[in-house]
Amino acid sequence: MSDATLDDRGRLTLPKEIRERYGDRYHVVDVRDGIRLIPVADDPLDELRDEFADVEKTAEELRDETREAALDKAGR
Repeated sequence: MSDATLDDRGRLTLPKEIRERYGDRYHVVDVRDGIRLIPVADDPLDELRDEFADVEKTAEELRDETREAALDKAGR
């Protein structure tokens, strides 16, 4: 963990180690007790493809399973 300070124009400079690890783009999210910086991938679609590369079901199959599970949980 490290500290960062805003400059007189409101800019925040992140430490080099953080930029090298997570990149240069972030979503700033206002949470109850502060803020969070969420790294944004250079190509978010590539990140999603990588994340779900091992999923063998189609989107329709996943959607149907999710719908069935929600109906079961709701007590049909």
